Amino acid sequence: MPDFVGGNQLTLLRNGEQYFPALVTAIDAARHEVFLETYIFADDETGSLVADALARAAACGIATHLLIDGFGARDFAPRFRDMLARAGAQVLVFRPQVSPWPLWKQRSRLRRMHRKLASIDGEVAFVGGINIIDDFDTPHHPPPRYDYAVRIEGPLAANVRAAAARLWTRVSWATLGRRWPGFAALSGRAVRRAAPAPGAERGGQRAALVVRDSLKHRRDIEQAYLELIGSARDEVLIAIAYFFPGRRFRRALAFAARRGVRVTLLLQGRVEYVLLHYASRAMYGPLLGAGVRIHEYHRSFLHAKVAVFDGRIASVGSSNIDPFSLLLAREANVFVDDAGFAGALRASLYEAMKKGARAVPRRRWKRMSFLLKARIWISYRIARLLMAFYGYGRPL
Repeated sequence: MPDFVGGNQLTLLRNGEQYFPALVTAIDAARHEVFLETYIFADDETGSLVADALARAAACGIATHLLIDGFGARDFAPRFRDMLARAGAQVLVFRPQVSPWPLWKQRSRLRRMHRKLASIDGEVAFVGGINIIDDFDTPHHPPPRYDYAVRIEGPLAANVRAAAARLWTRVSWATLGRRWPGFAALSGRAVRRAAPAPGAERGGQRAALVVRDSLKHRRDIEQAYLELIGSARDEVLIAIAYFFPGRRFRRALAFAARRGVRVTLLLQGRVEYVLLHYASRAMYGPLLGAGVRIHEYHRSFLHAKVAVFDGRIASVGSSNIDPFSLLLAREANVFVDDAGFAGALRASLYEAMKKGARAVPRRRWKRMSFLLKARIWISYRIARLLMAFYGYGRPL
């Protein structure tokens, strides 16, 4: 089980509409330092809002650190670069070299920094699945982007700060001498000062930060999910944008349903990545046959990565349930052991299912057309072959 820490005050934030004002307010209140990690940093109104806040903090002498991914944020706006450099903010890029060669000639391109977290003075933190991008920037899909984050005050905020500082230090060493022109030296010196003491208790909620990396924590998020699914007695509710789980995960869901647990999946109903969309549906039949309830969200663009177990434990973070998140990317989830928080997330998800999702009936699924069956089967086999090629085929 996750290593829960008590004494926290946690606030569930739904969509960028709630997240970005809270993030900017926290940055503006910083006294010593700011860390922000994001996979995407878009050149839009939201990107400007956050970049301006970071620049204001740096101009006031706050040690300001922005870590972006070299693929997700490969189009990071030059105007943001210049503005942050002039203000004195430090910017690092995780794996900045995106090779023009095809994926099969550079497999490491798939190892990305997919975390979305922030730490302010080691006292306030944010963790979730929301990138720095406008909620209404959803090409080919109705807006807004549907996602969650959690605001943290209390001792767990220090754990988030420690995770951000560790990754910043590693990336700064890896990129010495390879910085964008015009940026301050990427020395990492700002994070070598003494870490802030653990925050004072702010509430009565228990929570744990669980990260995934390619070193000591390769399967921590997946293992936390599996343990919570395995110990569930009444209900497992998972809302996930990209769903392509391995065999262990599928079996855990099926076994839970067969022993009488109400297992419900809220999945993306709209086509974003064609191969993943159809490949993931190859798993519908066995899961529906085991009694798992599947709902597809159509109202807008689903980007959530959250779960609720027995109405008591909740997860909010950046990790999807697919090989990219569970086996390759750096991810961060917060697991919360609190009935009030879990209940609020559960109610929000059931509202989303009621207003914007459609159930997938088992009987109708068995009667789908031959053409659709063929498309699903071919997509699944291609996905399996790709995972096997990259050395991650065994868990599928």
